[in-house]
Amino acid sequence: MLSLSRKIGESIIINDDIICTVLDINGRIVKLGFEYPRTASVLRQELYERIKNENKEASDNVEAVEEAITLPQKVRVGEKI
Repeated sequence: MLSLSRKIGESIIINDDIICTVLDINGRIVKLGFEYPRTASVLRQELYERIKNENKEASDNVEAVEEAITLPQKVRVGEKI
């Protein structure tokens, strides 16, 4: 992890097109401002992790859903599954 010290009003530049500026410092709270391209996606880490976990759970259930959808087609009278 990169650790930087910045004062209020100072910035860092990421990938030539993202600017992060320290807006305010109040005790242990630091306010940051970001300028970034409209095409960039910006999420808080906890929200990103929740979305990632939900997507994984959904993809894990795809096989079960596909099996449930095709099961009635496989079952014929008198057949064992």
